[in-house]
Amino acid sequence: MPSPLNFTPIPVVVPDTPLWLELCAWTVQAGFPSPAADHTRKRIDLNEHLIRNKEATFIFRVKGDSMNGIGIYEGDELLVDRSIEAVHGNIVLAVLNNDYTVKRLYRRGGVIKLIAENPLYPPIVVKDGQELLIWGVVTRNLHKLY
Repeated sequence: MPSPLNFTPIPVVVPDTPLWLELCAWTVQAGFPSPAADHTRKRIDLNEHLIRNKEATFIFRVKGDSMNGIGIYEGDELLVDRSIEAVHGNIVLAVLNNDYTVKRLYRRGGVIKLIAENPLYPPIVVKDGQELLIWGVVTRNLHKLY
């Protein structure tokens, strides 16, 4: 099976300077906007908001459609944190026999599987003799809307 991510991980430099954006203090519904929106100002730093551990976080661009069922599409950029210990159910960047792939981790009763979120792709059952490395846990999906 070809790897959905066929490249060697390269770290992305996250600048030390904050990237400030304005943030409204209320949630947004798909309805009529609040007239108070013009009077509220709060700023957030995207580095602090999106990244838990700067030294261990990397960005990967997705290739393929195996994770479409949970909203991860080709061209999306995933934030992957290597400092988080992967547990059953996490979306992970895995290296199976030197091929990188993004899948949901299944780990129960001594069985390890990498599960796609697209019914066109069967689960990958990790067998004895195969080399599996969980490279990191996906923490965010940056999906461009336009």
